[in-house]
Amino acid sequence: LREVGKVPLYQLQEPVRIWAGKVRDLSCDMEDAVDDFLVRVGEGSGSKPTDMRTRVKKFLKKTTKLFVKGKALHQICDAIEEAQDLAKELADLRKRYELDMCSTTSGATIDPRVLALHKNVEELVGVDRTRDELIKTLICEDGSPKEQLKTISIVGVGGLGKTTLTKAVYEKIKTQFDCVAFVLVGQNPDIKKVFKDLLYGLDTEKFSDIHNTTRDENLLIKQISDYLVDKR
Repeated sequence: LREVGKVPLYQLQEPVRIWAGKVRDLSCDMEDAVDDFLVRVGEGSGSKPTDMRTRVKKFLKKTTKLFVKGKALHQICDAIEEAQDLAKELADLRKRYELDMCSTTSGATIDPRVLALHKNVEELVGVDRTRDELIKTLICEDGSPKEQLKTISIVGVGGLGKTTLTKAVYEKIKTQFDCVAFVLVGQNPDIKKVFKDLLYGLDTEKFSDIHNTTRDENLLIKQISDYLVDKR
């Protein structure tokens, strides 16, 4: 599952996505069985009583709970056996179909966000209203930017149009600033490329050859800071 998590969802083959989903569900069921055991059967970590009267009372109390605990243990054992059977079934399924956890779909793949950058905004229903709501959180009514800098997260499953919506906001307000940049980062970014894309977006003429240069992260950060020091 950790290996699958390192690969963008759109690059995984459909059988791998389905298999990983079933394994995640099984993992949650196994955790539930353990929690159920601790709650219904576990004795806790309290200290043992020292006097005989208290020890006898505790023993009698434990004895009266044996039948209840026996039923709980039986149910939990059934859950564990079911999880073990399903785990074996999923392991056999992976071997049978020779699922490659890190394989991508055949042929060249394109990050769907790149395609979203060139999508017509009119394709999104109600984008104007949502776009304007986001802009209100960034820009005051008089058109000036808010004093406090903000980071806004737009979340949702793939294909909803998050990148297209973000680009619509960007296009709407970019003229109000001295310089702007729109950069795709991704789950496992090459930080040097991100910085170079940022510089190129800020000034395409000045940094037209930035991607052909060899610079470390510190130098790129300094270039970005120096360039933005007197700009809005």
